[in-house]
Amino acid sequence: MADRTVPGAVAAQAALDAVQRYPHEAIATARRVLAGPADAGERSTAERAIGLALRELNDLPGALRHLRRAVRVTDDPRLRALARMSLGYVLANAGRTTAALRAVTLALPLLTGADAGRARMQRGVVLHYRGRFDEAVRDYAVAVEIAQREGDLLLEARARNNRGLLNAHRGSGRGPDDDLHRAAAAFSRLGLDLAAADAQWNSGIATGQRGDVAGALRCFAAVDAEYRRLAVPRPALLLDRFELLLSVPLIDEAVEVAATAVTELRRQGMASDLAEALLARARAALLAGDLVTATEAAAAARSRFRRQGRRTWATFARHVELRAGYAQGVRSPALLAAMVRTADQLDATGWPGPALTTRIEAARLATALGRTGRAAGLLATAADSRRRGTASRRAQGWYALALRHRLARDESGAARALRRGLAVLDGHRASLGATELRAHSGAYGQELAAEGLDIAVRRGTATRVLAWAERWRANALRMRPVSPPGDPDLATALTELRMVSTALEDALLTGHPVQALRRSQARLEQRIRELARGVDGGGELLRPPGVRALAPALGDAVLLELVAHRDRLRAVLVRDGRATLHDLGPVAEAVRVARLHRFGLRRLVTTGDGADARAGVAHTAATLDRQLFDPVRRRLGDRPLVIVPIGALHAVPWSGLPTCAGRAVTVAPSATAWLRAAGRVGPAGPPVLVAGPRLPAAEDEVRQLGTVLPGSRPLTGAAATADAVTDALNGAGLAHIAAHGRFRADNPLFSTLELADGPLTAYELERLTSPPGCVVLSACDSGRAAVRPGDEVMGFTAVLLALGTRSLVATVLPVPADLTTALMLDLHRRMRAGAGPAVALAGAQRAFGTGEGAAHATAAAFVCFGAG
Repeated sequence: MADRTVPGAVAAQAALDAVQRYPHEAIATARRVLAGPADAGERSTAERAIGLALRELNDLPGALRHLRRAVRVTDDPRLRALARMSLGYVLANAGRTTAALRAVTLALPLLTGADAGRARMQRGVVLHYRGRFDEAVRDYAVAVEIAQREGDLLLEARARNNRGLLNAHRGSGRGPDDDLHRAAAAFSRLGLDLAAADAQWNSGIATGQRGDVAGALRCFAAVDAEYRRLAVPRPALLLDRFELLLSVPLIDEAVEVAATAVTELRRQGMASDLAEALLARARAALLAGDLVTATEAAAAARSRFRRQGRRTWATFARHVELRAGYAQGVRSPALLAAMVRTADQLDATGWPGPALTTRIEAARLATALGRTGRAAGLLATAADSRRRGTASRRAQGWYALALRHRLARDESGAARALRRGLAVLDGHRASLGATELRAHSGAYGQELAAEGLDIAVRRGTATRVLAWAERWRANALRMRPVSPPGDPDLATALTELRMVSTALEDALLTGHPVQALRRSQARLEQRIRELARGVDGGGELLRPPGVRALAPALGDAVLLELVAHRDRLRAVLVRDGRATLHDLGPVAEAVRVARLHRFGLRRLVTTGDGADARAGVAHTAATLDRQLFDPVRRRLGDRPLVIVPIGALHAVPWSGLPTCAGRAVTVAPSATAWLRAAGRVGPAGPPVLVAGPRLPAAEDEVRQLGTVLPGSRPLTGAAATADAVTDALNGAGLAHIAAHGRFRADNPLFSTLELADGPLTAYELERLTSPPGCVVLSACDSGRAAVRPGDEVMGFTAVLLALGTRSLVATVLPVPADLTTALMLDLHRRMRAGAGPAVALAGAQRAFGTGEGAAHATAAAFVCFGAG
């Protein structure tokens, strides 16, 4: 029953006004109008309100049904034109841009004043969807002028929001006084909370386009909370989050977000956004190396874009198809011609980033086909990007210039260009405060560093190979640590995660339902990631050391830095102030044998030490040892050894190899990280000894260590809480933690050590202000790490070394508690007597693991990381 106290025209207009503030209430109000004795004009306005509110709630079929009804039910030319205008907007959202443009164009001549401004703005939206960006900007500008002349603040805000979003995607936003900020402020003054949230979200897009990833993440997190408060879904905004993830690049997460967007947008029938989601899936799959998915999703997106009349977007999808073909090994003149043509089209229609990537790959294809003149021209055009745009785009421009120099056989010029490109990326990395973002950002330097390394290897100069390896390797650890965040929201989320994780573990053990707890855990982990990623950078980037800087710190030790060059494993050996370059054979063979060796040692620990298992371990150890050390054995002698492995060999149990057995071996992510750690003087607080729950041997281990380390501070039983442990670690000279460990390959910063009140994550260790000088983790797999591009390691090792811990002794395999305690006691006795951690560990391993089987595997599992 309609509310008889409110005239139909007033109620219908009230419903229309409420669309972007309270869409659910707008629908209810309009339906009351339709339920009463409304005239044709009132019914048209009410139907239009329902249609636009359903658009806000992503029900496009319902929106189109009501907007068509709004056109039909009235003979008033103005109301019909307004309904057509709104219909055109929703048709564009549904991907029917030809029909949308026709509807809005029909409406324009019948409207004047502010109505004409709204129609021009809506036509701008349709042109925006169709990729006719310059025309769209002109229509938005006319709408702003009309709004200012008519004094219509709402129209001005909407037109500015649309123009600001378009300029953000084109990379031409103008900072805090641009259209988006003015639009958000106007919407807020008008009380339009949902519209203000949309404008603020668009500001996050603009912030990300300017390269401020942390700022964009903070913006998105804040607006997400506002959307939840307003109870309005925005599945299409997953695409903006995808763009930001891809800019880091967080590829695995981007793949997941793109897949979610495809599912949600297909379910909601949002054809225009669904086509963009399919393109997002194709782009993510291409970066992830899933070339079949990339090709299929790009083709599906291109087909949809063409049906929707969105030729610009279809060209973008074609670019992904062509790149996937090139990655699959296609090398043909036809592919070259298509890539060049597509790059030109992308440039002409406002996609400079994809155009640049396509042009560089086209140049590489032209070179492979022997068309060096064509390649040089393409690279010259691509090199123009080195002066403008985001850091990744400028770095690509320098890469293109380097390739052009190499074509001209100017290796020195190429090396200079590559250094300039990496310097651009260093500046970008310095702006990132989160360890996770810094680690993943190494992907952008991969091609530049590989090219520089190739130049150095071909010249056969060991010092230059070392310099190029260090320029890109473990760059996150080349940053001086910024002050850890004191974010109370992050602390609260970490505490909540610990409680939920504990409840989840209990539910699993008792057989209770866990679905709700898993959802809560996933939600909290996402919240923690967002808060941690929003931290600003500002740390100082350390310059990679040369041989002269390394020599005094090494003393009698030998540094062996492994480098993957194409399919070969190389080594730079530094001894007594001199560097030599060595070929260690195929990378793939070393990685294969290393995996077999790890598998054999794990088998000895977990399933017994039969004769076959022991023989298998001995064989793989000898095979890997020969490949890695035979070419350098004469120069190693019996000296202490610092090893900088490639990422795929980071988890090698080095002391299980004959050359390393009984030798002081230190493993470091890079020579730069090793030198920084070697120069540190750790805090001098009393030792801290921690025993986790559900591990009876841990309490016994701590009790016995207390006699070896008088004055130490034990934390066992209920006292070993996460807060107590982190407080005690600050300022401790030595920390020993015996607890169950769990490594998370999907996100290593959620790797945990189990304490009395739940798991302690690597995220929490990042909040230490004065980390211990030496840390011993006797938990299983506590030294394992995930490896990202640039041999960036992520896990407890990376976090503690980045914070300032000098040495870390941890395991890269599961270890039995009873055998571990004896080894740990010997290790600490030796360190107490004055031996450094690497020397003490080697002595303890030599005394403990000289036999075979589980004892040998337990001893081999421990590695000294850092300075040693």
